[in-house]
Amino acid sequence: MDAQPQSTVHDTLREVFGFPAFRQGQAEVVEKVLAGQSALAVFPTGSGKSLCYQLSALHLEGVTLVVSPLIALMKDQLDFLNRRKIAAARLDSTLDRAELLRIYDELKAGRLKLLYVAPERFGNERFLDRLRRLKIALLVIDEAHCISEWGHNFRPDYLKLAALARTLGIQRVMALTATATPAVAADICRQFEIAPDAYIQTGFYRPNLELHATAVSAAEQFPTLVDRLRLRPRGATIVYVTLQRTAEEVADGLRKAGFESRAYHAGLETAERTQTQDWFMNSPSAIVVATIAFGMGIDKADIRYVYHFNLPKSLENYSQEIGRAGRDGQPGTCEIMACATDITTLENFTFGDTPEPQSLAALVGSILSHRAEFDISTYDLSRKYDVRPLVLNTLLTYMELAGVIEATSPFYNEYQFAPLRPSAEILVRFDPQRAEFLRQIFRSAHKAAKWFSIDLEKTALTLNCTRPRLVAALTYLEEQGDLQLKVTGLRHGFRLKARPADLEQFSSELMEQFLQRERNDVARVVQVVALVEDSGCLVRHLLGHFGETLAADCGHCGRCLGAAPARLERRSRLETAETQRAAILHLRQQQSVALRSARQIARCLCGITSPVAVQSKLTKHALFGALFDLPFGDVLKLAETWIDSSAKPAL
Repeated sequence: MDAQPQSTVHDTLREVFGFPAFRQGQAEVVEKVLAGQSALAVFPTGSGKSLCYQLSALHLEGVTLVVSPLIALMKDQLDFLNRRKIAAARLDSTLDRAELLRIYDELKAGRLKLLYVAPERFGNERFLDRLRRLKIALLVIDEAHCISEWGHNFRPDYLKLAALARTLGIQRVMALTATATPAVAADICRQFEIAPDAYIQTGFYRPNLELHATAVSAAEQFPTLVDRLRLRPRGATIVYVTLQRTAEEVADGLRKAGFESRAYHAGLETAERTQTQDWFMNSPSAIVVATIAFGMGIDKADIRYVYHFNLPKSLENYSQEIGRAGRDGQPGTCEIMACATDITTLENFTFGDTPEPQSLAALVGSILSHRAEFDISTYDLSRKYDVRPLVLNTLLTYMELAGVIEATSPFYNEYQFAPLRPSAEILVRFDPQRAEFLRQIFRSAHKAAKWFSIDLEKTALTLNCTRPRLVAALTYLEEQGDLQLKVTGLRHGFRLKARPADLEQFSSELMEQFLQRERNDVARVVQVVALVEDSGCLVRHLLGHFGETLAADCGHCGRCLGAAPARLERRSRLETAETQRAAILHLRQQQSVALRSARQIARCLCGITSPVAVQSKLTKHALFGALFDLPFGDVLKLAETWIDSSAKPAL
């Protein structure tokens, strides 16, 4: 047996983690895993999901592999474990080579109990080879809703985890999420063969949270927020917005109104985000105006208010975000400032991720034109076919799951180095044969202002050596302090497994998968609108979405307290859109590549970026975003009629 008796689990809970007892659901999940079963834990945000695997890991023989989507989450968990002297490490893009080698040595020696990795790490064949030589006691998948295509926060690399677990022969999986609908939970259980009695859900109802939804116009959003902040007692507050620029504008406006307020979004430098997070954690009354980039891993118990300045993108996001309020059990107030124009903004984000059928078919044809072993630059393909990088990665994952291609190791095609010593001083330390080899490498490089660039494939052919030998030589020189290395030109390797019999049919099936995702995401926005417009108990409505019932109305949400339902009326102004017809068709003549299709025209007018739009500087044109507040579908139909009419010969 590799699990210790249950009595020692409670000892570990008290002595190592410092908790007198389990929270609801934790003991059941740990019990299932230590008995050799896989389990799914659906607990509300802040309910202690992480403890389930951290404690289990200490009672299992081997390493517990934790798949986590964010580096910030990994760092927070490691800080927690290190304070308790638990051997744990993470592998991510911020680590240097020396640190990576140290971690691999720890793994090989069996000294690590937990290893955190991002899902993208499994695309590396060398990493998979290392995993095959380890005893993996447990695979943990945090934010497990990302696995399901029905989930609200789909990530393509998560889709491959179930097959990966089977390939590696992992016997136990623990899936964790705070936001699984019944359909998503069923999908997770199906993929990982989790038994019905190992699906543990503790319930989403938080009686200390007061939910409100108020209808406002765009002009009323900011004044309403200020009114709420002034009328209610001060307390730590998160204000969620959709766009980075909105975060900056609202935070600036609140500071001018006399509030302690800072913006937080992915566009800020890491140091500034860290500083803002630390400031918020240490203040009883700070206000952070943030995109959804803020909150993951935030363990602040006394957040009193969560405002949604813009509509949340889904009920799953909403549930997760309001779950950050009142974790200390004291009252928390959560309010949506529901504005009809936000519906369009959220929908348009979705439409921007759907590729054009012609582009997708051409892209698939390009990928499948290669021979058995090939490599691609996702950056180059993204620009060539005007497909966003995430969409391209999703397409490649769909093709993998269809058994058409298989990922091999990614690699960098170009290395850059800056000498830290004169070449003569470097070469004198080597025997004549090795010195001559290094001399030829240096001669193959092209010098810029500071850095020398070397194309590894061309140099390997010229010197009649292997690419790995070049990499090993340059890496060794870096380790000796002879030069500084940088890598560029990331390429992803693939292996062709089976060419589809009907390429056109295969491309159509892939396109339908993207269209289905588009329909799912638009439906999620509709679900948010249904919540804010409901005349009944908001809490019962939200719980019902997650398959949970409440015997009676909560008695403490806005509707139960007598507030009128929000009504969101979207006003169409297609007549004003027609005024853009001549201008956009004239621009199309100048930007034939960036505006060749109706979808590209609609993206431009709605302010939705794409690789080609950025490359051609279309995003800086006055027409970009001219119809940002109109539904994308309406603008797309207009663009189609404009193209049709312009193509017809004049009578």
